[in-house]
Amino acid sequence: MNKSGHRYFIVNKPFDMVSQFVSPDDVNLLGKIDFDFPEGTHAIGRLDSQSEGMLLLTTNKKITRLLFESSTPHKRKYLVLVKHVVSPETLLLLQTGITIRIKGDVDYITTPCEVEIVQQPDGLFRGAFEFDGRRPHTWLTITLTEGKYHQVRKMVAAAHHRCQRLIRLSIEDLQLGNLQPGCVKEMEEDDFFTQLNLDKTSLSQE
Repeated sequence: MNKSGHRYFIVNKPFDMVSQFVSPDDVNLLGKIDFDFPEGTHAIGRLDSQSEGMLLLTTNKKITRLLFESSTPHKRKYLVLVKHVVSPETLLLLQTGITIRIKGDVDYITTPCEVEIVQQPDGLFRGAFEFDGRRPHTWLTITLTEGKYHQVRKMVAAAHHRCQRLIRLSIEDLQLGNLQPGCVKEMEEDDFFTQLNLDKTSLSQE
């Protein structure tokens, strides 16, 4: 048990699961994961139901503010599968800033970010998603420090590519690694804060 009494988890959220324990809708919830989470556990930020990968959970209610509502940006890296072959011109557009529609129905030019064309990793979360690799496609990694609603999906759509798979690989230095879909890894508090580059002293003891 950490000195603060709080607990911290990494979950590889599977495809078609919402980032909640409770919902009025008939959807797959985090409670279906085979793990005994303590009372008060909640997700830090969210992944939409169609997205996969790293989801952080904790009993510490102050972490969301520190990680996602802070003036200090935190990098999030995604592996993205899109239809068709991404051209050098499109890659540059994604890297330097592309116009998307955001809340309030206004145009927004995304902040320059890291976008690379990559090969599909071997044995990538087998069984998580069916994909016909014979059709023209591109795998990208996109690393952001901002998080507009559905930003990655909107970015590739604005570049005339359809997002077919979206996996969050890391937040700051905290990596999903080989954690399989539906699996959970518990972390020590000090390691959790260090790898997320969070200032633990900024949180007063509850």
